[in-house]
Amino acid sequence: MKKIFISLLTLSLCTVSCKDYLNEKLISQVSYDYYKNEAGIEDLVDAAYSELRFLFNGEVSFTMTNYGVDEYHQASDGQFKHWDNYGAQLNPSSAGHIHDMWTAYYRAINECNLGIEWIPEIEGATGILKDDVGKAQRIAELKFLRAFYYFMLVQQFGQIPITLQGSTEVRLEFTRASVADVYKVILNDLRAAEEILPVSQTQVGRATKGAVRHFLAKVYLTRGSAVTENRGQLETDMDSAIYYAEQVITSGTYQLQDNYADLWKIENEANKEVIFAAQFNNNALLLNGSGNRTHLYFQMVYDTKPGMQRDINYGRPFRRLMPTDYAMDIYDRKNDSRFYKSFRTTYLSNNANSIPKWTEANAPSPDLVGKAKFKLGDTAIFVTMNKNVSDAAIAKKPYLWIPRNKFSRQEFLTLVKHMDPTRLDITTETSGRDGVYARLGETYLIAAEAYGRKENYSKAVEYINVLRKRAAYKQGESKPSHFWIAEGGTMGDVNSTESAILVTEDAFSTNSTFEQYPASATTTKQRFIHFILNERTRELLGEFHRWFDLARTETFFERVKQFNPDATGVQEFHKLRPIPQEHIDRLYKNGAPLTAEERRVEQNPGY
Repeated sequence: MKKIFISLLTLSLCTVSCKDYLNEKLISQVSYDYYKNEAGIEDLVDAAYSELRFLFNGEVSFTMTNYGVDEYHQASDGQFKHWDNYGAQLNPSSAGHIHDMWTAYYRAINECNLGIEWIPEIEGATGILKDDVGKAQRIAELKFLRAFYYFMLVQQFGQIPITLQGSTEVRLEFTRASVADVYKVILNDLRAAEEILPVSQTQVGRATKGAVRHFLAKVYLTRGSAVTENRGQLETDMDSAIYYAEQVITSGTYQLQDNYADLWKIENEANKEVIFAAQFNNNALLLNGSGNRTHLYFQMVYDTKPGMQRDINYGRPFRRLMPTDYAMDIYDRKNDSRFYKSFRTTYLSNNANSIPKWTEANAPSPDLVGKAKFKLGDTAIFVTMNKNVSDAAIAKKPYLWIPRNKFSRQEFLTLVKHMDPTRLDITTETSGRDGVYARLGETYLIAAEAYGRKENYSKAVEYINVLRKRAAYKQGESKPSHFWIAEGGTMGDVNSTESAILVTEDAFSTNSTFEQYPASATTTKQRFIHFILNERTRELLGEFHRWFDLARTETFFERVKQFNPDATGVQEFHKLRPIPQEHIDRLYKNGAPLTAEERRVEQNPGY
């Protein structure tokens, strides 16, 4: 059989990053013997962790999670719009991001496999690998990571190859296993890791008991959500999801931030709500090609507007994604603070050289003609949710007013969740902000959904309302000016909105117009699934979960058709991604290349 040697660790060894996290080593060429001693095996483990950064260091972050869904669609720029409109380029040969993800995660899985095999053989270690307890912990970390990467792959691709043995050569006989078998592997690894991993680690970013329990809950929820698909689901899956989610919630290790806005402050990125995150920092060498780029993609154009220029605080506006009408309307914007705490709506002037002047046509009074409309530091751009605002009303404002009826693919609400004002300079694309995979807010929603799927709606509502209480404006809290300008509130109101935002079972026991339930949702149980998806939008908008959510709940096609105006080419089969053609073309069976029919079987339907 043809064998092709590959350099397994051309790795991300040179890009492993941390605060007081994993050691940062720069290694470009190594032999496999290096990884069979203590220092080498620790670098191998670090390499398996570093693949976590893949989802955040390029446009794959949104193409495979936030394009082509109900929450976001394409803004003005970028070359990957076929991921949003499901165009002809979304095919096994042309869609490069599927190959990138496939390669990155299988490389990571191989790193995990090799580490699991080689760690028991390490002798003479002086660090954590000096005894069986330490070795077991590192193996548990690798089993957690292996499960995580398989979980990411099976959700995107469905049937995928499974390998639990390491390889220093390209495998050519590598055909797919059933989805049910993949979930068995994932759960076996996670359960094994959960028994060993500690509650906390001295090195930030390593897997912990809380992280593995969160993902156990999420995997059981995902497997058990299947109705028409065969994921190997069991009747006990929701009970298992509840058990592990509640283990995280009641552990005392994690806590919700009191103010939703605090989640997005860069100085607070390592807050106690975060359960698991890919680690980044602002080391210039490490950021070269592998920093977090997600801050680039959710921004409107602001830097060419009067009184404005690009700066480090407002960021580089790549204009890849803009929220759909559904995403803007599914919030109770008056009472749910999460909406205005997720978006930037005001830009203060930072360029004195381009401040506009009043003209005879628009000056409020003759004495203002020829004078500056505003000063440096004053509002230059104001984005609001008002509809049906006339051009004449807009012209009377000193600042650029962009009401909702003037939104475009260049001008829209900017998501602030991924912003990083600590980047090296205004041209820097890479960020040192950590990429969050799991936080306690989602754990509450996992528990709520699992209870709802068991038709224990009172318990589901209880967990949802924990987040709703956090989302409410607190007594004495100042509200944004939008509260009275666009949402019908009263200026100066500092009353709590908690009573207005707490949910009851009425939200899904009847056909709520506000929740925008599809026509197919005719029962309480069906409406609850759409309600929890709406609640996940309100809590997790733009956090790279959405495509997984829609595929998991078997609502993908229906909701994309209903809420994404650009997804004109979407079909049912798009709930799975195409298997990379490059992978299929190099497969062998019994020592011979696959036949055309065998290659067809290895591809997902529709591609």
